Amino acid sequence: MELQVGVKVLLRNPEGKYLLIRRSLSEDIFRDKWDIPGGRINPGSSLAENLAREVMEETGLTMTSEPRAMAAQDIFIPKQDRHVVRITYVGEAEGNPTLSDEHTEFMWVTLAQLKALSMDELDRYVKALLESGLIPSAID
Repeated sequence: MELQVGVKVLLRNPEGKYLLIRRSLSEDIFRDKWDIPGGRINPGSSLAENLAREVMEETGLTMTSEPRAMAAQDIFIPKQDRHVVRITYVGEAEGNPTLSDEHTEFMWVTLAQLKALSMDELDRYVKALLESGLIPSAID
């Protein structure tokens, strides 16, 4: 089984809203789901460097604060014989995203709107973080 490390970030803007980006239909996993920016790391560079790179590649945004780690999750993908360890951060950014081909749209939402999204709409690992109660405590 291949082991990979991924980084994600829950980005908050100055209005206190959080960025969601919808995965394109061409994505292999979790297609057409709302997600947060991030991706797999490139070995040889730090987690923070990889996170900043992924945010820039996927949204065109630059984080305006030092990201804080809030959770780690194990993601098992049996069909691909892959185990991904995903570290999720919380950080700040401002502006309007310019999306990559990996995503079709974005929206800034309140925490209540984020929590109201169903498993059919939201990436299941983000939903799991919401249900665990880790997100509200990590952003206070």
